[in-house]
Amino acid sequence: MYSTAEFKKGLKVELEGVPYTIVDFQHVKPGKGGAFVRTKLKSLLTGRVLDQTFRSGEKVKRPDLMEREMQYLYREGDSFCMMDNETYDQMMLSGDQVGEVLPYLTENLTVKILFFNQQPVAVEAPLFVELAVAQADPGMKGDTAAGGTKPATLESGLILQVPLFINEGDRVKVDTRTGGYIERVK
Repeated sequence: MYSTAEFKKGLKVELEGVPYTIVDFQHVKPGKGGAFVRTKLKSLLTGRVLDQTFRSGEKVKRPDLMEREMQYLYREGDSFCMMDNETYDQMMLSGDQVGEVLPYLTENLTVKILFFNQQPVAVEAPLFVELAVAQADPGMKGDTAAGGTKPATLESGLILQVPLFINEGDRVKVDTRTGGYIERVK
């Protein structure tokens, strides 16, 4: 059980038999009455966002989630083949299940997949991924006074703003939480 004092973004909780992740929360202490916590919860099963209010100190059930590291192998139409790193079992996931991780998927990338009642419900990418630049316009000489950026298309299809010195073929480090450029990788 989690107390409302333990709430943080990304925490997984269970309400009425459905697993949710906390998208946003706010502790509120009104002038009259007891404190409460206002939350936005996203269903791991349907993706629906729910606004929920909890009294301060209220307990919320932990979901029975199992996390497995799996490796992305290939794409077949709208399905994505993943392989369990321990048992070597393969499973196909739909584009909806892969969701927000899709722009970072490259072959052999290891991701974490959450299972609820033996069904995959969410895919989590590593915090940082290294991707090759597939297409980038050349930077214009003298365009660096303000530390300019330019759009670049990465090997996964993600379009990202990168510094002017990045060229095609370079490898860049990307933060999967923000989708932003971090650094060029040697």
